[in-house]
Amino acid sequence: MNIGEIARRAGVSRSTVSYTLTGKRRVSEETRRRIQAVIDELGYRPNASARALKEGRTRTLGLVIPPASQRLTEMQLAFVASIVEAAARADFDVLLSPSGGDHERSFERVVTGRRVDGVILMEIRLEDDRVTRLQKVGLPFVTIGRTRDAEHMWCVDIDYATLVSRCVHHLVDLGHRTIALVNRSTELVAAGYGPGHRALTGFTDAVVERNVTGVDVCCADDAPAGEACVEQLRDDHREVTALVTVNEAALPGIQRGLERAGLRVPRDFSVAGVAARHWAEDFRPPMTAVDVPTHDMGAQAVELLLERLANPQAHPRHILHAPPVSLRATTGPAPAR
Repeated sequence: MNIGEIARRAGVSRSTVSYTLTGKRRVSEETRRRIQAVIDELGYRPNASARALKEGRTRTLGLVIPPASQRLTEMQLAFVASIVEAAARADFDVLLSPSGGDHERSFERVVTGRRVDGVILMEIRLEDDRVTRLQKVGLPFVTIGRTRDAEHMWCVDIDYATLVSRCVHHLVDLGHRTIALVNRSTELVAAGYGPGHRALTGFTDAVVERNVTGVDVCCADDAPAGEACVEQLRDDHREVTALVTVNEAALPGIQRGLERAGLRVPRDFSVAGVAARHWAEDFRPPMTAVDVPTHDMGAQAVELLLERLANPQAHPRHILHAPPVSLRATTGPAPAR
């Protein structure tokens, strides 16, 4: 069924039907009712474009992801999937756009091209030019993560400082006196990547509070880097008996590195961290970790953005997740000296 058939049955022109659907021009009440009666009789549902024109919206949300040249981590992919799913439930499409590096023109087209009603930003830095740009043009946006000053932002985030601190306290309670933090890559931390900096803050504060020794190292987001990181720790800091990590992509390599070093977990070495549940459960043995609720966070980001669109004057809302540490099988008493 199409507009032409509706026009024929209602005895009006196609343009009159179009004006009725989109609201672009005034149509008499009698004509509108006649057209609506035909629509109801035929069970016609206007397509997305027509609805968008009528509402003055695109019914599309922009999702700005890391550069396409970088392989997305499992956690990042989980955020993308949950956002797309939540948007579909609300009858919105999602336009993916990379940013950073050679992709700034793609981001700029999203910002200025009227392609989307609002934007969700991932992988936020403490000082983020993308946030500044969106604030300047007035395009509604929500972030997964937050900048240094997030008071006026709409955001969903993990409280990395608190969660890493909890992991350290758990390990110290088990008797560990020298603990390592395996952070994200050197490049990300140097660029002001929020989770990396907040993880380091939580780690440093906790080791100082408990009067133990902390060793922090950066690690690229892949398994070979995780294996190399364990080897580096064994070479330079053999006194380390436990580690906390926020780098889930490095976990398979961390496991291999510990096995190669002949360290049995948790008898000889303990591991804890912040990771998506399946990463923690796939570790051998299953890893003590704070399980990141990626599905909930992606859905909440969509919910916040739709709230902004419905009520532009609403006060900013922050959702900060701090799930408990799930105790599994990778943490135990510190080995005897």
